[in-house]
Amino acid sequence: MKEISIVFMGTPEFAVESLSQILSNGYIVKAVVTVADKPAGRGLKLKISPVKEFALSKNIPVLQPLSLKDPEFISTLKTLHANLFVIVAFRKLPEEVWSIPELGSFNLHASLLPQYRGAAPINHAILNGETETGATTFFLNAGIDTGTIIMNERISIGNNETAGELHDRLKVMGAELVVNTIRAISEDNVNPREQPGSDIALKGAPRLFREHCQIEWGRTATNIHNHIRGLSPYPGAFSVINMDGSEKEIKLLRSEITDEVSDVKAGDVRIVNNRRFLVACSDYFVEILQLQPSGKKTMKAEEYIRGLKAGKIVFINPLL
Repeated sequence: MKEISIVFMGTPEFAVESLSQILSNGYIVKAVVTVADKPAGRGLKLKISPVKEFALSKNIPVLQPLSLKDPEFISTLKTLHANLFVIVAFRKLPEEVWSIPELGSFNLHASLLPQYRGAAPINHAILNGETETGATTFFLNAGIDTGTIIMNERISIGNNETAGELHDRLKVMGAELVVNTIRAISEDNVNPREQPGSDIALKGAPRLFREHCQIEWGRTATNIHNHIRGLSPYPGAFSVINMDGSEKEIKLLRSEITDEVSDVKAGDVRIVNNRRFLVACSDYFVEILQLQPSGKKTMKAEEYIRGLKAGKIVFINPLL
């Protein structure tokens, strides 16, 4: 069995679970690499990444290069003499970095590669209505999420599960996969396999921007339900609601498909018993369960309804 010493690279909360489990299993982490501190909030105070915060609490040295090709940063990595780099939710590494360790550099990706390569695999799996996804560890190469696969594991997706809920399950399952991968590498028990080639249709997972978040009410209830839960809680599916001529933006965070056939214009709102908030789609109504009006806190639909004035309510369809 090889003795393992690690440099861990990651930034968001998703990566913290992997780093925590690596330490809990007794592996040596020589340093952590994460994003530089950034000004945030009204006071523009410097905000540190969740991975940095956790690393400092464990007295692990933290490196925050502005450029991953900085010669001084690369020299520092080499002097650490770590024989394995572990990457979870971080930036694309140049070859000058990922080629350093003797045992290689591997990444955890929150999909069953080669499907959903890219920055937002959890969101896109739900947006596309997938019933299962998973996590994959793979050795880095010059491409983006294209290296040889070490291990993967499948996980089902619930019909009403949000991206946030799936994220929380995958970060735990993924962390376990990371530890299992390190163990297999230490035991020289890995048989990396090439990812399937161009003979299968691939679904990508590009970064999400605001223009991807606005709801098109002329689509089916299934499409819209997947859109809402696939972007919940962040970045959040949104629509513009018109209440007797006054327009306000609102995020929709949780929904269910009903069996009630839509008999009105897509985007029309139906309030039932001052409790249920239904919106017409091209085929059925979806029921909105949780939402966030602009500038206000997240609330249940029933709470939102109690604050509404009487009058006609409709969501604006951006395609009309």
